[in-house]
Amino acid sequence: MGVGTENKTPNTRMPTDRKDGALMPLDLIMIPESAADAKAERPTWSRRLEFILASVGYAVGLGNVWRFPYLCYRSGGGAFMVPYLVMLFLCGIPLLFMEFAVGQYTRLGPVHALAKVCPLLKGVGLATVVISFMFSTYYNVLLGWALYYLFSSFGAALPWQSCNNTWNVAENCSSGFPGNTSHLQSASQQFFDLRLLEKTGGIDEAGGLRWELLGALLLAWVIVYLCIFKGVKSTGKVVYFTAVFPYVILFALLINNVQLPGAKNGILFFVTPVWSKLFEVKIWVNAAAQVFNSIGIGFGSMISMASYNKFNNNILRDTLIVSLTNSFTSILAGFVIFSAIGYMAHVHNLPVDNIATDGPGLVFVVYPEVLSTMPVYQLWTPLFFFMLLCLGLDSQFANVEVAVTFIKDGFGPKVLRFLRKEELLVLAVCVVGFLLGIPHITKGGVYVFQLMDHYTAVVSLMFLAFFEVLAICWIFGLKRISIMTKKMLGKPANIYFRVCWLVCAPMLVLCILISSVIQYTPAHYGDYTYPVWAEVVGWGISLVSIVWIPLGAIQEIYNNKGSLLQRVKTAVTPTLDLDVKDHLPEKQKINNPEFEALFTSAA
Repeated sequence: MGVGTENKTPNTRMPTDRKDGALMPLDLIMIPESAADAKAERPTWSRRLEFILASVGYAVGLGNVWRFPYLCYRSGGGAFMVPYLVMLFLCGIPLLFMEFAVGQYTRLGPVHALAKVCPLLKGVGLATVVISFMFSTYYNVLLGWALYYLFSSFGAALPWQSCNNTWNVAENCSSGFPGNTSHLQSASQQFFDLRLLEKTGGIDEAGGLRWELLGALLLAWVIVYLCIFKGVKSTGKVVYFTAVFPYVILFALLINNVQLPGAKNGILFFVTPVWSKLFEVKIWVNAAAQVFNSIGIGFGSMISMASYNKFNNNILRDTLIVSLTNSFTSILAGFVIFSAIGYMAHVHNLPVDNIATDGPGLVFVVYPEVLSTMPVYQLWTPLFFFMLLCLGLDSQFANVEVAVTFIKDGFGPKVLRFLRKEELLVLAVCVVGFLLGIPHITKGGVYVFQLMDHYTAVVSLMFLAFFEVLAICWIFGLKRISIMTKKMLGKPANIYFRVCWLVCAPMLVLCILISSVIQYTPAHYGDYTYPVWAEVVGWGISLVSIVWIPLGAIQEIYNNKGSLLQRVKTAVTPTLDLDVKDHLPEKQKINNPEFEALFTSAA
């Protein structure tokens, strides 16, 4: 999550097998600087705990609260935990360990690290930066919504409690929750649609700016900037609070909720296993996709954060802590959410499945309605939305940091010569992100938001994840990954990780990709279907990140010498130096002779 420091001399040396000495456009972006310059001055986390908290904070986000509980109950309740845990141990944990290893060993961001691991697929690194930054531009909109609800919760009465407000449509407004089968809308739904969003009829009706949301979005970006502008030194301190505080609120809410009438029914609805669901292929694909998206494989953030570790940091321990904490949080959030939904069903005498929903609707419509009926709602409501803000901030730190790290690693001296200070570079990235987020806070912005989310977080990510796994697990190879882990940890990866890297993870990612293509459905927002031109724009959004993969491969092959086969062979040959003595900065050299002997035997 931290930014790197200025490198004094950029590397403009081309490999000896190039046609000529000229730098191509992709070379300027993706050819790494010299190892000595890039690593010697790179900062590190002040404490190991800071890296763990930053990684946990990134992995544990809003999706743990609104995505996992709904997916679990829709996919067989307690039975869903079987495919979920299988996918966690066969795909999630090994791939997280792989990304940590690449980032920590190379001490570079995803662009430059993947360029060294597999020059042919160096475009994957740039694609991860693009998708992470695109994600950050609309993810902060959610934080703006959370801030709006937070400020709205400090009044004498919650504004979504009744239908007596100027924005309500009285004839179809219900002061309670009417259920999914009713033609009525809850007051909470109307507050979200008609007050917060002032939603228009479709994406082709932009309406105008929601000035209050513009201010909330600006405030969200100011908070992000103030937390990361000093790099790992500031981010590492902030995560002590933002990563820990949500657990305090989740446990407090759970203790409160389980005492409410009907909570037991909601929890049983959440965990009761439907074993027949295990025979549906879709359930296993959903489990794999949930693990993959929740941990954040393919966004480049984990590689970026691990690049600020010390060379011999125990990333195996960190991998287990981050992945298991993430899963635990998802399950904990499920109990919190469904205990509250059970209480809501009891109050309104409705079936639980008439209230349960997924996505932003769960935390910005259903749960606010639940909170408004709770005892001491004046306390729980602001605490809940402040918790959402903390959950989102940690993920946003990492998303923005990927772009900052890329610029620092690739263009550090040139950029800093113009901006003078690193803080101005971070400010420039945040300003661009804020400007790109403005279309999402128009009155028709929610349609833009949904379109962007569908084609970025669903379509693009699966392609990037597959090619990242292909580049590292199969082309870079199992032997080289084992050498890396042996040099950092003192022992090679065990048989469990080697089998997962070689067979399980690549096959699972490929299956998810194929399934995503076969089961593709166009984006929609509730009952609204997008016009054809919007779908074309959506695919264009996907291509903005994906296109760098073939472009990088073509450019790499073109620049090599020899026949086509020789060019490809050169392109798949890693340039990563596996000599630990040359790899480490002086202050991180290891002077243990026995440890050095291990490195010699590994190489």
